[in-house]
Amino acid sequence: MSVERQIELRRRYHRKKKMRQLKTKLETATGEVRDKILYKIKRLSPFWTEPAKPEGEK
Repeated sequence: MSVERQIELRRRYHRKKKMRQLKTKLETATGEVRDKILYKIKRLSPFWTEPAKPEGEK
């Protein structure tokens, strides 16, 4: 496999791992911390939208 492809894959896997970490933190975050996490998520994935909360939760 070419070097460019390996770099591309490494970058993609790291981005996925980072998104999982940020989404986990987002579940419990509030206030200013939540805004900062949302900003970081949007930088990694501009088209990402926050899933709607189920009706039972507040």
